[in-house]
Amino acid sequence: MIYTEQHRQMQDALQRFIDAEINPHVDEWERAGIFPARTVFKRLGELGFLGVTKPVEYGGMGLDYSYAVAIAEALAHVRCGGVPMAIGVQTDMATPALARHGSDELRREFLAPSIAGDRIACLGVSETGAGSDVASIRTHARKDGGDYVINGGKMWTTNGTQADWMCLLANTSDGPPHRNKSLICVPMDAHGVQVARKLQKAGMNSSDTAQIHFDEVRVPQRYRIGEEDMGFVYQMQQFQEERLWAAANSLAAGHVLAETVDYLRERIAFGRALLDNQFVQFKLAELRTEIECVRALLYRAAELYVSGEDVTELASMAKLKAARVSREVADWCVQFWGGMGYMQETRVNRYWRDSRLGSIGGGADEVMLGIIAKSMGIAARG
Repeated sequence: MIYTEQHRQMQDALQRFIDAEINPHVDEWERAGIFPARTVFKRLGELGFLGVTKPVEYGGMGLDYSYAVAIAEALAHVRCGGVPMAIGVQTDMATPALARHGSDELRREFLAPSIAGDRIACLGVSETGAGSDVASIRTHARKDGGDYVINGGKMWTTNGTQADWMCLLANTSDGPPHRNKSLICVPMDAHGVQVARKLQKAGMNSSDTAQIHFDEVRVPQRYRIGEEDMGFVYQMQQFQEERLWAAANSLAAGHVLAETVDYLRERIAFGRALLDNQFVQFKLAELRTEIECVRALLYRAAELYVSGEDVTELASMAKLKAARVSREVADWCVQFWGGMGYMQETRVNRYWRDSRLGSIGGGADEVMLGIIAKSMGIAARG
């Protein structure tokens, strides 16, 4: 996959916006434990960045997924992980199934305002007893007349305290666990939806994360995305885009590595710059090589995805490798910064805390390895 001039222009425009309207406020938002998603998303919507791959009839640009990768990579310019993650939920995690399978009426009600930045989306999949094990979720939606009545709860919900609607995965029948689920658009102001608590995390501080309860929440069945009991399949499709997005955004490691090089060039210890140490030089070279390996794997997966191929295996590989490289880069950079690396005021420390989520969220490393093993034919398919 090779970026065209159009890709580059979009990245440059987004980075200019980030420099002007996001990065000056990141430290404040990190301290507050939340950022003004409604304001930021509205500006992103006005600039067209929330719907680059979405259909033009709902306000999107109708471009192929390579542009989503370019946007995710440009978002790595933000000097924290929480704000890009919140944006990624809006663009590549909570809305792909709606854009692909939703009715025209449903897309006009939920997708169009999300593309415009007028409504904030969140994704309701994980539960306290079912994180990466999606098939074991317990939230249930029973039919009652023309409605679904929803009971249960969701955990670790990004954008959860500010969202206007949730793309909810719930059990809608008593069939096999991979064929008894549906995706449903749930307004967060519906009676019975409760934000139980805002969660305190080790990193991603500027992104609000919530635990959500559903108590007899009634929504019309027309809010279901696509066919009933196809939700697990649709969510697995959404995961392909989520994992590619995660790999693209992980290239923030390159920015942190570059800042570390600058710091080591100026940091004098024992009479010379730390960067003059051959061990340091070789480790930085090794880390840079690892980052470029992630980029190459990501671009290959994205190119195949754009051509219409199923990239479950490659997306899983990209997400696995990206998360592990991010952790390695973060840990070495903290080490090289020494005492300052342990200070929360530095970007390298923030990245160290933020990047740890990569091996957990969106499917833990062990889940990625299981998917890859199954695709290799060396593990049983459940």
